[in-house]
Amino acid sequence: MSSYLVLARKYRPQNFDELVGQEVLVTTLSNAIKNNRLHHAYILTGIRGVGKTTTARIIAKTINCSDADAITAAKACGVCDNCCLISSSRHQDVIEIDAASRTGVDDIREIIDSIAYAPVSAKYKIYIIDEVHMLSNNAFNALLKTLEEPPAHVKFIFATTEIRKVPITILSRCQRFDLRRLDESEIIAHLKNILQKENFEADEAALQAIAKMSEGSVRDSLSMLDQALASNNHQKFLPLDVVEKMLGLSNRVQVVEFFEKILSGNFPNAVAAFSEFYAYSSDCSQLLNDLLDVVHKTMSAKLIKDYRLDGYSQFQQEKVREIAQKASLGSLIRIWQILTKSVTEINSFSSPKMAFEVLIAKLCHLVALPDLQNLLLDLHQKQNPQQNILAQKTSENNDDLLHEILRNFEGAKILT
Repeated sequence: MSSYLVLARKYRPQNFDELVGQEVLVTTLSNAIKNNRLHHAYILTGIRGVGKTTTARIIAKTINCSDADAITAAKACGVCDNCCLISSSRHQDVIEIDAASRTGVDDIREIIDSIAYAPVSAKYKIYIIDEVHMLSNNAFNALLKTLEEPPAHVKFIFATTEIRKVPITILSRCQRFDLRRLDESEIIAHLKNILQKENFEADEAALQAIAKMSEGSVRDSLSMLDQALASNNHQKFLPLDVVEKMLGLSNRVQVVEFFEKILSGNFPNAVAAFSEFYAYSSDCSQLLNDLLDVVHKTMSAKLIKDYRLDGYSQFQQEKVREIAQKASLGSLIRIWQILTKSVTEINSFSSPKMAFEVLIAKLCHLVALPDLQNLLLDLHQKQNPQQNILAQKTSENNDDLLHEILRNFEGAKILT
């Protein structure tokens, strides 16, 4: 029985047409290949899983393809011996080197000694060096002269996730391409396409959760999709709850209700809701991220009338918009500030549960505080009963009035 091929490998792009989300790179390289104006060295940079090594292999296949039309169309045939061997990393003229395990100057000397020999069966001898930033300084220095003036039959393609660690002397000798993160809509469309080919269907919210957790990485999204299908026993329909459990995500309805209890300032109820979460999953940092997401969505819904609440059901959207109407913008901003500062504290604390309960207490205390603007207005009127400021100015000038009070209020310097 043949072994299962994971989705990330099964659907790895084999030509430029299949490369998702890298239109600028595809256009530039395709034009260079069609016009026979290939540079001798390229460096590809971007986060993990956006197609750096895949792009390097596509370049190698396209310029070494046995099909006479491959150069004209900038598209490898994918079936000739050269294409098949390069796709499986077995071509003797396309050498893939992992710089993470071969970092020394001796490894580079091997490359320098071998480039003098012509390719055996391909048009070009191509060196693909992955994670090139891991090379030592001596290795980089040894590569400089060869990289500047390599033989006509040699091409270098470097890939790295840490472009800032590559010396400028190397970068100046290469054409650089920055592979961008894919946005969630692009990843969702890609996942839908693959699910259709595999005869599966999925809840839209489930794909949105996977796309969000992948953080722009196509490979990560496919790995999570593979895991989700296995968690669902490869049934034809993939529901949201399976993905949430697999990813350790809290139920979004519960998170919204939890946030509502915090905004009510009722500490016992909020702690009781947190205890339910903690009994299900002890990952406090994930709950904190989910809470930050709800605060962000609530704040956005308050400021933008038609803001799209992607990944939220109709009921959840109505709930968030209801909360947005009740909560003040100042409270939401202060809650966001406290939550973001607590991210590192909770992760580093010996007892995350204890730290989170203290965080809830801080938030409940915060929302119970009176509104600063109204407090200052009342205080100013009490200190100046002979001046009825509110009668002199309309409510439309409250902002200017507040600034005036802050300038004259004895404790203003403490607040600014």
